[in-house]
Amino acid sequence: MPQEPVDPAGIQWRRVSPKYARVRVVGWAIGAAVTLAILSVPLVLRLTGVWPGYPGWLAWGLPAAAVALEILRLSLIPRQVRAIGYAERQDDLLVRSGVLFQKVLVVPYGRMQYVDVAVGPIDRALGLCKVQLHTASSAATPEIPGLTAEEGARLREQLSARGEARLAGL
Repeated sequence: MPQEPVDPAGIQWRRVSPKYARVRVVGWAIGAAVTLAILSVPLVLRLTGVWPGYPGWLAWGLPAAAVALEILRLSLIPRQVRAIGYAERQDDLLVRSGVLFQKVLVVPYGRMQYVDVAVGPIDRALGLCKVQLHTASSAATPEIPGLTAEEGARLREQLSARGEARLAGL
């Protein structure tokens, strides 16, 4: 990944699987279908004669604007997935995300309470999982989506071992 202003210097980021874009596209498709269905109600009511006084430009404009916006959102998914990454350092884990609004979370191993690996039906079909880090802070629950099942299991064991070692040293 290229060096960004929020990235610490000298970090080698590990990217998530490119297959994660498919998971995001399925979620996008469901959300886009619901949005389009809701915004098309005035058009359907106008065309069936139930709501003849509704402005035609608005009845057609709402679904058209929704389609344009959803196509834009769809085009951003591959870039958003490429922006997700993580890096294991000596004392902490870095989790990076975001294209326009970039974010880098630093999670000290000693603050980790437990690590979950979650798998949804689409993730399972693609051999992916999501690692969720539960820390002593309730402000954020960092997660790394789009990992292969093997990498998710490895990361869970690695982070759990490092977390226990750091807690034992307190």
